[in-house]
Amino acid sequence: MANFNMDGILKELPNDGRIAKTKVVCTLVLTSQLVPMIEKLLRAGMNVACFNFSHGSHEYHQETLNNLEKLYYFIYFWC
Repeated sequence: MANFNMDGILKELPNDGRIAKTKVVCTLVLTSQLVPMIEKLLRAGMNVACFNFSHGSHEYHQETLNNLEKLYYFIYFWC
């Protein structure tokens, strides 16, 4: 069995102009709602975010989505 750790998963991808042929799907859970974690996921290559509405309130998920939208705009528009 492979041994994975979060540091390897969250490392930044090189920006060499290549287009990814795969999607990096992340389910945003209670521990990934905060801005620093979402930023790490985006910089590591996340390009699809999933929400599990079986856990958490609609307000919680709306706050997570708001954080994601702000960071996405900042990272991909300004950087």
